[in-house]
Parts: sequence; structure tokens; C-alpha cells
Amino acid sequence: MALPGSLRRQPADRGLVSHCTHHHIAFFSYSLLHASRKTFSNVKVSISSQWTPSCLNSTAPELRPYELWNSSHLFPNAEEATLFLGTLDTIFLFSYAVGLFVSGIVGDRLNLRWVLSFGMCSSALVVFFFGTLTEWLHFYNKWFYCCLWVVNGLLQSTGWPCVVAVMGNWFGKAGRGFVFGLWSACASVGNILGAFLASCVLKYGYEYAFLVTASVQFAGGVIVFFGLLTSPKEVGLPELGADEDGSVEEDANRPLMSNDDADDDDRNYSIQATNTDNQPKAIGFFQACCLPGVILYSLAYACLKLVNYSFFFWLPFYLSNNFGWKEAEADQLSIWYDVGGIIGGTIQGLISDVLQKRAPVLAISLLFAVGSLFGYSRSPNSKPINAVIMAITGFFIGGPSNMISSAISADLGRQDLVKGSSEALATVTGIVDGTGSIGAAVGQYLVSLIQENLGWMWVFYFFILMTSSTILFISPLIVREMRLLLHE
Repeated sequence: MALPGSLRRQPADRGLVSHCTHHHIAFFSYSLLHASRKTFSNVKVSISSQWTPSCLNSTAPELRPYELWNSSHLFPNAEEATLFLGTLDTIFLFSYAVGLFVSGIVGDRLNLRWVLSFGMCSSALVVFFFGTLTEWLHFYNKWFYCCLWVVNGLLQSTGWPCVVAVMGNWFGKAGRGFVFGLWSACASVGNILGAFLASCVLKYGYEYAFLVTASVQFAGGVIVFFGLLTSPKEVGLPELGADEDGSVEEDANRPLMSNDDADDDDRNYSIQATNTDNQPKAIGFFQACCLPGVILYSLAYACLKLVNYSFFFWLPFYLSNNFGWKEAEADQLSIWYDVGGIIGGTIQGLISDVLQKRAPVLAISLLFAVGSLFGYSRSPNSKPINAVIMAITGFFIGGPSNMISSAISADLGRQDLVKGSSEALATVTGIVDGTGSIGAAVGQYLVSLIQENLGWMWVFYFFILMTSSTILFISPLIVREMRLLLHE
């Protein structure tokens, strides 16, 4: 039986360590980036209270001197504060989308470890300035908040293209749906971590929630810089594509243990400078856009990420605002959406590996997502029932979202048309995720606008429309893959 290219001919000690540590560190790094993003959505109620008069909200400190508040308040009422919070989400996602297009190209040309580490550490500092330092100094300014959040979006955009490229460098297409489905749970794990940290320290003030997550993220950036292996060639192993194409049949008949192993170990594990003359040339942006499936999946992801990120940014606020639950309780309850997304991404990725087709699995899941959204919009004021329906909704929305952003992006960046330019993975990932972030950015402002004028029920109708649009965009791919599946 042939082993995957990333596992073949590795000595027991160093091979196992090099193979395990890279994707654990990549998982860990993006989890921390998402944890810091989640902190903002978890403390929206506290921030809104801080920015509005105490006579208009019940959560503002009663003992705060009027003069101090009057010199620092931003909005005359909670509605305007909520609208500005939606504007900040939109600003973040627009800058994040622009950064993704650039970061993918930069990641294919510079060392992925440097780009990822720089983004994590710099973003941690911006989050500290935004949420902690401004509160300690009692400095409140809308334009300053907007500028910081633009910079934060650009810096955070370095994360996803880099970590997907690292994973794509180590794992072949066989089993990629399951591996990436399980590994892409890093975003949901980060959401859970962010919600847990925020709920633990929120009683001391929302500034401490930002302080804790920013500190952990900065430390993670340092670990990434010193510990991440971005590709097999950094430890002297052959490139994944070359190894799989040239020697699969030979290794299929080769004993697991042989006298040649020692020679292979000496040859493969000599750490040496990369021969720049043999480096593959990175693919251009417009060439990547023209690859089959890239545009369709990018447009589909724009609609789906809008829904997924609306839950990400607004779910704790919705639970507090609609049901009157305490903010810390709403933060903890929102974890169940991410739990559903983790399970959904893993199971659906495994099914797509078995079928060797991605689009039909996405279509079926999204059809169920429409029903789950309709059901969740009518969830009663019961925490257990709400948690169950929330987890089901996360399964059918978060699962497909994880698949498109990870396994499918890796498929698109490693397809046969770019074998002569294998440095396309981060660029393609940036295009797909960047387009998705543009859709999500528009959506966050629309959510706050629809909620203010029409109510939460119409927000869910909007989500159903966007989920249906996702199916519509990938319908040509669904038809083609279904035909292949029936033919096989």
C-alpha cells in the first residue's frame, strides 16, 4: 500500500515530529487570530453601554460621574451605537478582503512563516490599542476606532492564505476533505476560545477581554516565527507533487523497511538552502482568477460567508437583545454554533472524500441549512432548545463554509493546470476568501440596517436568501459533478 507523499520515507523520530508540528502550529495560530476577532462580538453589549448615556441603558455603571461620561460618550442612544458597531464590522471585513487578495500574492513570494508571524504580532498590538488602551486612557473617538479596525483587518488577512498554503504543501488530495474539514475547525475553536476568555474576565471590564486575547495572540506569533515548518523542503523532503507523481508506483511495491532507508534519511534530511533557480514561478492574480471553478466558488462563498460571519459577529448580541439573557451567558451559549460547524466540516469533508466530489455534498448541506435557519428564527425563549437548533444550524452552514475556505481552495490551487506553477495555493485561497469577505462586509452593515428597521425575523429571511444564492452560484459545478458521479 502506497503511503501519502508527506509521510513516505521519513525516519521514526524526526519524520513524525516534523509532520505533526507544522499543522498543529498552523491550527493554533489561526485559532488565536479568530479568538481576538470573536472578542469584539462578545463584548458588543458592554461597548454599546459604554458609548451611550446611562439613562438609556440598564447596564451602564451608575456611579460614573456625569462629567466624565459627558466628555467621552459617542452616541445619544443605543440604536446609533449598534449601527456604528455594524459599521466597524463592515470596515474590518472590507479591509480584511483587500488584505486577502494582497496577502495571498505576498505569501506565494515571501516566507510564509515571516508573513504569518508578522500579521499575528502586529494585529495583537492593534487589538490592545483598540479595546484596552483607549479604555484605560478614557479616549473615545469614532475615527480613531475606524482607522485601527482598518489596520487590524489588513493584518489579520495574512492568516488564512498562509495557513492553508502550509497545509496544502504537506497534504495531498487523497483525504484532503477530511483532513482540511477537521483542521479548518481552527476558526471555530478560536471562536470558542475567544468566547470563553471574554466571558471569564468580562465582569472586570471589556478592556480586559481584549487584553487577554491580544496577549495570547502575540505570544502565538512568536511561537510561529520560531517553530513553523512551511513545507517539506525545509527539512530536506521532496515536494509533495513531485514525490506523488514520480514515485507512487515504485513505493507501492517497496518494503516499509529496507537497507536504503538510511541513505534516504541522509539525503532527505540535510538542511540546505533552497536552490532559487529551481523555484517554481508564482502564478499571477488574473491567471489564478481564470482557473476553473475559482470565480464560481468565490461568488458562492461571498454569499455563504455573509451568513456565517453574521452569526460570528451578531449571535451573542442577538441572544442578549432578543431574549434578554445576560451577556456572559449569551457568549457561552453561542459556542454551540461553532461546535456544530466543527462536526459539520469534518463529516462533510469525509463524505466528499469518499465520493471524490465536493459540490453535491455542499448542495445537500445548504438545502438543509435553509430549513435550519427558518427553524432557528422561531426558536423559543429556552436555552437548551436554542442551543440544539443553533448547533444544527452551525452544522449545515459552518460545515460548508469550512469546506470552501480550506479543502476546496486547496483543490483549486493544486489542480493539474497549475502543476508548472505550484506556488498558486496562497493566491487562490486569497481570492476565494477575499471575495467571501467582501460579501461578509456588505452583509454586516445590512444586518444592522435590517434589524433596526424591520426586526430580527427579516434578518433571517435575508440569510435564507443568501444561502439559496450560494446554491445557485455552484449549480453548474453541482450538475457537472453529479453527471460524473452517475457515469462512474
